[in-house]
Amino acid sequence: MRDNTRHYRELFLGDVKMMDVRAPVEFGKGAFPHTVNLPLMNDAERQKVGTCYKQNGQQAAIALGHELVCGKLKAARIEAWANFARANPDGYLYCFRGGLRSQITQQWLKTEAGIDYPRVVGGYKAMRGFLYDTTRAAVEECQFVLVGGLTGTGKTEVIARLSNSLDLEGHANHRGSAFGRRATPQPAQIDFENRLAIDILKKRHVGMEQFVLEDEGRIVGSCSVPLELYQGMQQYPLVWLDDSFEQRVERILKDYVVDLCADHLQVVGEEGGFDAFATYLRKSLSGIVKRLGGERYQRLAAIMDAALEEQRRSGAVDLHRGWIEGLLGEYYDPMYAFQRQSKDSRIEFRGTQDEVVEYLRARAQR
Repeated sequence: MRDNTRHYRELFLGDVKMMDVRAPVEFGKGAFPHTVNLPLMNDAERQKVGTCYKQNGQQAAIALGHELVCGKLKAARIEAWANFARANPDGYLYCFRGGLRSQITQQWLKTEAGIDYPRVVGGYKAMRGFLYDTTRAAVEECQFVLVGGLTGTGKTEVIARLSNSLDLEGHANHRGSAFGRRATPQPAQIDFENRLAIDILKKRHVGMEQFVLEDEGRIVGSCSVPLELYQGMQQYPLVWLDDSFEQRVERILKDYVVDLCADHLQVVGEEGGFDAFATYLRKSLSGIVKRLGGERYQRLAAIMDAALEEQRRSGAVDLHRGWIEGLLGEYYDPMYAFQRQSKDSRIEFRGTQDEVVEYLRARAQR
């Protein structure tokens, strides 16, 4: 049998497939990319065993676990593990701490299926700690620069063009604004942190020590930027992205109307996709009603409703420019102008998208 491993770095650098034998509720709170949840016990079984452990000790809990997972149920779970092991001969299995659950899984795989399969020593907790330390070390040891700019200037496009960028919005599956939710759900907070840490790990492994981030708030949808990183973002130098008002309107029209409608149609289906998209837009606007004020909200909502009805009828999206122009000119631009006052001293370069990308690529070579 291959040896059990403590080489967490190699696991994440190599995108090694892993079998997570924790209960589904634990997996849902946080896991790693390239892992599959094939639990030793389901949530109800785990709860019963945990209660027994507290009341009667480890041996009684182990005995109850064997009683709960036996017969056809045990055979079905071993078959699922065996199928994973055969499909992923270079993989590993793990539980929360690398203790009893992963050891029992190993034992049953060996005795019942004839398969020797290694586990991750320290389990989920040790790997999670390793990734936390990866992000913290990068904040302490690396250089960071932020890309700022008004809404719709294409900051995300700049991030996508740079090999040394960390795409916070991409990892959070959210565009980072009131209208930023996507058709697919966001990851759990721990999953977001893990994805970011693995991105950092891989980039540092190939020699990158300077990273570019979009100038974000602490919260990206429902995901929070790690505190140490966010605190650093209040001080990192800024590169400011400029674009015309007209180009910004067109970019938002594409991202938040054309593309997002297509995403909803793909995820929800042709029948309910447009309704889901229209509900999303209206809900996003109503979510900032207090900041817009009643009169402004009513006016922009009426324009949005008319635009949605025309889009539903004919497919045309031209009318959406009305509420987008109002939202930019009357809400986002004044808000950014106020926020930028505290950031002006940190701006070291400003320009168009191509100029900013060229500057940041040159900066990374210094």
